[in-house]
Amino acid sequence: MSLLRRLNPVIAVVAIIAIIAALVWVLIPHSGKRYVVADFPKTIALYKGSDVKILGVPVGKVDSVDPMGTFVRVKFSYDDTYKVPADARADVISPSIVGDRFIQLDPVYKGGATLADNAHLGLDRTQTPLELDEIFGNLNQLDIALGPQGANAPDKNGVGALTRLLDNTARNFGGQGVKFNNSIRNFSKLTRTLADNKDELFGASTEIEKFIHTFAKNDGTVRKFAQSLASGSSMLSNDRHVLASALDNLSVALTAVRGFVHDNRALLTKNISGLTRISNTLVKNRKSLDYILKVGPVALNNLALAYDPNTGTLDTRMDIGDNVHQLTTNPAVMLCSLLSGIPTVSCPESLTDKAAKGSNQRTAPFSSPGERNSTVPGFDATLAGLVGVTK
Repeated sequence: MSLLRRLNPVIAVVAIIAIIAALVWVLIPHSGKRYVVADFPKTIALYKGSDVKILGVPVGKVDSVDPMGTFVRVKFSYDDTYKVPADARADVISPSIVGDRFIQLDPVYKGGATLADNAHLGLDRTQTPLELDEIFGNLNQLDIALGPQGANAPDKNGVGALTRLLDNTARNFGGQGVKFNNSIRNFSKLTRTLADNKDELFGASTEIEKFIHTFAKNDGTVRKFAQSLASGSSMLSNDRHVLASALDNLSVALTAVRGFVHDNRALLTKNISGLTRISNTLVKNRKSLDYILKVGPVALNNLALAYDPNTGTLDTRMDIGDNVHQLTTNPAVMLCSLLSGIPTVSCPESLTDKAAKGSNQRTAPFSSPGERNSTVPGFDATLAGLVGVTK
């Protein structure tokens, strides 16, 4: 019993510590890691413990660097609170010529899928910096290629091709330094102008691309057009003498027309003025012309049907209208009314007065042969403007 009494406080303390640890585990966010395996062609100055960064901020460490024969496999991890895009790359960055290097993950995450845990980045998704000895080695190879053992090997005269090129260039540019400088400056202005108008330039390029694409889609039609154009050109080439003769004759004809117009310009001016008046009249009376064109064929057809070839007469029915009463009550007055338009026919005054009253004071269109009676109601002396009238 004494032992249990001594253990009870210990058990209570352990339980309290466990509860506090559990609360800390629940309340404090857990920070995990994500692991990546990347293959590099080489890893100079990259070691276990080197930094893994995003935009220059350390987010993880290199866990191991293992040579695999033709490449080096690097395993590293980073804090999973940082999101990395699924198509991320791993680049070895050299902050200085001498010193440790680090792995940079790029591009920056902007949304979408993230890089999975234990992802594998092949050689197509990794990159290493160019080493200084490689630069010196390439410069040495270039020097050898351009030296006396390479492109500048001396010929039979003891002069190399590169030497001749430099000599000729020096002679060609001799005294032309100012012009060459102006050319460079003008080219600089051109490039700046193109840069300032890049939107228009790219827009024009886009339209040209659409134009070329349309040509490509209609290649058969374009080829037929080109063949037709070639055939036409060939025909013109074969008949060039005939074409030249036709052009000569046309030149002579135009010269004659010019002389005719010059000699008769007054008459042509008058005729054109008259034609203009007629055209204006036709324009003003286009509704009437339209009506005539609509009813004219019917009227001509009725006229043809009214003609009797056996008797040589036009057989039609007269519309005597309001004169029906006169015809039935006083045929003599009706007859004088119908004959009043003939100058050589005269009626008694008593019948003439009655006919005039019965016909609503209508008068004959002519008071005497050859004389126009302008007092006839509704008579248009200009025939609706078709002819002019001297005022």
